[in-house]
Amino acid sequence: MKKMLLLLSSFVFAILFSACTKANAAPAQNASPSREPLISPEVAKLGRVLSGMSERAKAAMPNGNPQDFLADLHKVLEIEKTFRTDDVSLYYLIDKKHNIGSDYVPKDLIPVKGNDLWNVSRNDLSLRPEAYHALEDLSRAALQDGIKLLVSSTYRSYAYQDRLFARYVKEDGLELAERYSARPGTSQHQLGVAVDFGSITDDWGDTRMGKWVYQHAADYGWSLSFPQGYEDVTGYMWECWHFRYLGKEMCAFQKKWFGDIQQFMLEFIDGWKRAESY
Repeated sequence: MKKMLLLLSSFVFAILFSACTKANAAPAQNASPSREPLISPEVAKLGRVLSGMSERAKAAMPNGNPQDFLADLHKVLEIEKTFRTDDVSLYYLIDKKHNIGSDYVPKDLIPVKGNDLWNVSRNDLSLRPEAYHALEDLSRAALQDGIKLLVSSTYRSYAYQDRLFARYVKEDGLELAERYSARPGTSQHQLGVAVDFGSITDDWGDTRMGKWVYQHAADYGWSLSFPQGYEDVTGYMWECWHFRYLGKEMCAFQKKWFGDIQQFMLEFIDGWKRAESY
């Protein structure tokens, strides 16, 4: 397949359209029917998954070759095979449309206490082991630049999120509360892989700590979950302080192919896993 600098989604759709046209065309007289597939099954699957994504998601995808995209996709899916099998995947899609049960608790949560690497705002914090160790790596790097991170929120149980959401609804009404708080069972915090840093206010992103995290988080596997200007995509207002651990490779995949928007990438991964390969 030639490398063509077209939008990945447009390229795939063009191939699929061409394949359908050739398949429906009347064969020439005395021509032998070709037994070779017009397109590979994976490229066809890619076209189907992309066709189900939002126009904004497809528009965010850069120029590129589907085969390059698929190679990068398989790298992150191979890494996923190394994850522990007794817990949900680090790539688990959870949002307003995809939830997790009220009885779900991440395995082997590690307490996040104040120490030489970071400060904490409260004493009841914890993280899934993979996220905890990635937070250690991120914090060591920050200290080298003279910044000690402040961890303000981590794992939240279903019951905790239920109480929190109810409180916000009482204070601000349901419509506004749903713009900045997750209903129980739909919060990334319940997965034990999300951290709220600093003051949990909009101005944190302009602080020295906030600027450092924005610049370096992805290098240690942390992805901003709710970027500014994407409330229609994520379902939530901008949260400059909320980062989810996905791993370095997924962060690189997100930046290269999805406009650095976590929601687009996780929706694609979920769609890919659900799609039939034929």
